[in-house]
Amino acid sequence: MIKKPEVLSKKLGLTFNNPRLFTMALTHRSAGSSNNERLEFLGDSILGFVIAHKLYELFPGASEGVLSRLRASLVNQSSLAELARKHQLGDYLLLGSGELKSGGFRRDSILSDAVEAIIGALYNDQGMDACQQWILQMFAEKLKSLSLDNWQKDPKTQLQELMQSKKMDLPDYTLMTMSGLAHEQTFKVKCTTPLTTESCIGMGNSRKKAEQSAAELMLELLNKDTK
Repeated sequence: MIKKPEVLSKKLGLTFNNPRLFTMALTHRSAGSSNNERLEFLGDSILGFVIAHKLYELFPGASEGVLSRLRASLVNQSSLAELARKHQLGDYLLLGSGELKSGGFRRDSILSDAVEAIIGALYNDQGMDACQQWILQMFAEKLKSLSLDNWQKDPKTQLQELMQSKKMDLPDYTLMTMSGLAHEQTFKVKCTTPLTTESCIGMGNSRKKAEQSAAELMLELLNKDTK
């Protein structure tokens, strides 16, 4: 039996002026045409901005690349689904019969979309200040646990450590082309890993820089795959 939305709203510390917005945020597209897809689209942008702004404040010395990776670690699909499970959000989702039978209420993609949709609903109901306050409250523990120790490492080191943590083969870097005069050469390197069938190509004025570029693109790709 699906639990009542107002019970979840209370657990999340939210009170909606228009409760129908909150119900819509919990409604998956499989349940009908009036669903949470548009709210999820809106909430995704708001969440990214609020977290980016907070990271900008917390780590004034961090580069754009480090801030981007920190943000990706917080707002990816797995992270949002983890927050959803913490509050048993799956028990309140309105799903079509097919998704109910297949266990859609446990799926990371559906749970994470619902979290973003709630943010979108809250914005439409109460504006940006209410959204920011709630998002930072929800992410307080995750933000507190962040450290620059690992994120300051160069992309190749990060990617290598990621593969080692998963007990997989190390990334492979293949020199594709080397062009230009001796003092202004351009290197093109392809990076592949066992985590994805896609490859990433980086460029630089040295092979080392091209490999770093390819590794950074691969990290971004892997982060997107988990969102």
